[in-house]
Amino acid sequence: MTTQPPPQGNPFAQQPQQPQGQNPYAQGQQGFPQQAGQPGQPGFPQQGAPYAPVPPQPARRKLSFKTIRNIVIAVVVVGTAIGGYIASRDDANTAAVDDCMHRGSSSDTNPDLEVVDCGDAKAQYVVLAKIEGSFSALTAESKCKEAAEDFQYSYTESGSGSDFLLCLKDK
Repeated sequence: MTTQPPPQGNPFAQQPQQPQGQNPYAQGQQGFPQQAGQPGQPGFPQQGAPYAPVPPQPARRKLSFKTIRNIVIAVVVVGTAIGGYIASRDDANTAAVDDCMHRGSSSDTNPDLEVVDCGDAKAQYVVLAKIEGSFSALTAESKCKEAAEDFQYSYTESGSGSDFLLCLKDK
């Protein structure tokens, strides 16, 4: 007496039993009904291409005039701010011995010294010495006397990360 093995897969599926020893995937076999009018694999309709057609890409959104205008305005504002910052920086920290300076302000607390060409009509002072460090008014005078006897003015800058003293005389 021979017994059949238990069915594989879903026991509730209603499929006709395949005799043992036959290829269950072969087309046109008994037990796998073909769909009417559809050659190919059972249960799957045959299509013209192996993959579904790719949907078209959505149209790229063009930048509007308003968006471009806002970008240009933002760039101009940032450029103006950077240019203003650079122009307003105190130029005294870049001065070296024998550079000529121009005083941009009449204020004694913030003279707005800038380095200019010595041949320029704006040149007012010549740098005789530049000494690194923090100095009070009294120590600045004595340090300038040591570094350059014929100095006339002293300029100290501190608090901006680089403290220094400039000893100046009229050009």
